[in-house]
Amino acid sequence: MIKTCSHTLYRIIVIAFCFYSLSSCKNVPTIPKSPDATIEQKVDSLLALMTLEEKIGQMSQVRHFDDITDEDVSTKFIGSVIHTQGPTPGEDAFGWQARFITLQKRALSTRLGIPLLFAVDAVHGQNTYDGATIFPHNIGLGATGNSKLVEEVAVITAIETQATGFNWTFSPCIAIPYNEKWGRVYEAFSESTALTSKLAKASVRGHQGRLSDNQTVMATAKHYVGDGSTDFGTEGGNTSLTMEEVSKYLLPPYREAVAAGVGAVMVSFNSILDVSMHAHKELITDTLKIGMGFDGMVVSDWKGYSRFGANAIINAGVDMVMAVDGDLDVFQEGLKTGIEKGDVPLNRIDDAVKRILRQKFRLGLFENPFPDPGLIDKIGCQNYRDKARQAVRESLVLIKNENSVLPIDKNTKKIVVVGEHANSSGLQSGGWTIRWQGTHENYRGATTILDGLQSKSERLVVYDQTATEKHSDADVAIVVVGETPYAEMLGDIGDGNGAHKLTLSDAHQNYIQTYTEMGVKTVVVLVSGRPLVVTDEIDKSDAFVAAWLPGSEGGGIAEVLFGDYDFKGKLPHSWPRSVEDFKGKYGPNFWDPSISPLFKLGYGLNY
Repeated sequence: MIKTCSHTLYRIIVIAFCFYSLSSCKNVPTIPKSPDATIEQKVDSLLALMTLEEKIGQMSQVRHFDDITDEDVSTKFIGSVIHTQGPTPGEDAFGWQARFITLQKRALSTRLGIPLLFAVDAVHGQNTYDGATIFPHNIGLGATGNSKLVEEVAVITAIETQATGFNWTFSPCIAIPYNEKWGRVYEAFSESTALTSKLAKASVRGHQGRLSDNQTVMATAKHYVGDGSTDFGTEGGNTSLTMEEVSKYLLPPYREAVAAGVGAVMVSFNSILDVSMHAHKELITDTLKIGMGFDGMVVSDWKGYSRFGANAIINAGVDMVMAVDGDLDVFQEGLKTGIEKGDVPLNRIDDAVKRILRQKFRLGLFENPFPDPGLIDKIGCQNYRDKARQAVRESLVLIKNENSVLPIDKNTKKIVVVGEHANSSGLQSGGWTIRWQGTHENYRGATTILDGLQSKSERLVVYDQTATEKHSDADVAIVVVGETPYAEMLGDIGDGNGAHKLTLSDAHQNYIQTYTEMGVKTVVVLVSGRPLVVTDEIDKSDAFVAAWLPGSEGGGIAEVLFGDYDFKGKLPHSWPRSVEDFKGKYGPNFWDPSISPLFKLGYGLNY
């Protein structure tokens, strides 16, 4: 790793130590042996030297484009830079690293030389980088129930995230989804509090490892709290659960994440009992920071300052603000005015900055602020793709297998594969893949489901993309259907006729019907970010597989369909029987025992 240190900073800290000893008229304080105690001493010494403008700067998070000029990093004392939808930092990983090194040097050139945090939504692998290993989304990992695998996935994600220049990821999402109409169901592991808690802990351990290592990143537990349990599954809506229910069902994964040492927590867009989570002091300060003993940093979500109460969110306990889309000056000037007027106590600012500096010291950024170019060759390497393929295999849930249609004999004379999802790595990966809303196109290094089937079969595999060729002579049809990519509120299902529904599109229903009516044995593979109402399609098919959003390694599906491996996945959610299951606030889960799901949480067949 490229090693450097801020000599200016260390000179200042030494002076601060000397000043402390002289002013107290006592012996020079002994530096504690505990690494964290040493860090606390460094944090306090550095904080004592900071101006108000420098403190507010540390609390500011911006994009590397549009929000700032490079000079702003040093003149506005920026604390963190993020990469989101928009221009990429460079043409390749070397270019990405070079861009962030340029910005980091700006930060290190300031009076105190405080390094930047670089953050990204690497939520199923380093999914913003074309060519990275893309793992199944969390709903698929939830189906594996395998905490060791989840930890290994997080380790690889951290390495590829560091290789592209970042030291912080906004992952894992540990929401508890209660309604499949919510457009972020796939970002969470399960509707089960116990399973989510187990996998949350594993994910944090994997991402962070020994935090100061150059192959680990700071993790973020999100979105705190109630994002998946809003009424009617509305993104950013109101969560009307009682505080007792919130504590019993929604907070346990956060307790596990905090116990595992998670570095950051991101607050949510939703409200709890009509109080915005961004401004919810009882839950942020009293419950998370004091009650759970969380000593990391609380970060806002997108434009949290201007959207959810300005200085009220700082007083509630938010430490770093995502000041994007024109919010930087609004935030910095608004907070400074609030402090000068006495609306925001200075000790709240000091607490926020201490938490930010603490994590920067824990990450070792003062000694090693730059990314390691030696990691770049690891991006998308075969070992990592093998692990991703294992995750795909273990995530698959066998819902039906009539007359043992599966596994398919590799010597089957003719197999027809149907559906555009079979031949698109973008469609099989869902949202938060290459772009925020995902892509419909193939991306670099990925293997499609069709690729995998063709490589495994020893006979003829033909592709009928839209079921118009009608291969009635096929011995078996593998029909791949599902949702198109979406992210956040654009994936919400309302009462209107939007792009996303709880049922398959008419075209995809027709794909299945075309081959079942011809009498061809039909295996349906559902690619989706949530359980859908597919009761009729399950009845019509000979075999039905829930494949979730498998990511870049579509070959893992073929390995199970052809019997190289058995099915291991279990449903991480109750499966709906009909759209009538969603007439209330929630779907078919334990909240409403009057709704009988088609399949219960934990269901899954094998060979």
